[in-house]
Amino acid sequence: QLISGKEDAANNFARGHYTVGKEIIDKAMDTIRKVADGCTSLQGFALFSSVGGGTGAGLGTLLLEQLSSEYGKKSKLCFSVFPSPKLATSVVEPYNSVLTSHALLEYAEVVNVF
Repeated sequence: QLISGKEDAANNFARGHYTVGKEIIDKAMDTIRKVADGCTSLQGFALFSSVGGGTGAGLGTLLLEQLSSEYGKKSKLCFSVFPSPKLATSVVEPYNSVLTSHALLEYAEVVNVF
């Protein structure tokens, strides 16, 4: 299933988590619920995101929180691309990744860092 929106979070964690994310999270969770309900033996979830930008960091964190709330016992494996100081395109990438790290530690069972 593809879920799309009309705008991004503009490299802003708060915008991805509280503004743009709040607009799309219900649609995303409804789609996830439909797919999960169709599974006979759901083992868990795999989340792939870049944590330097606002959408991957903010919306990714919001999605991880919602999955933990609704599917607490299911495993959540995260594959996260962290920003490099040598290749950073935005000065807020380190802040976005620090804010995301807290949620990754809190809600994910396994985090693979790239």
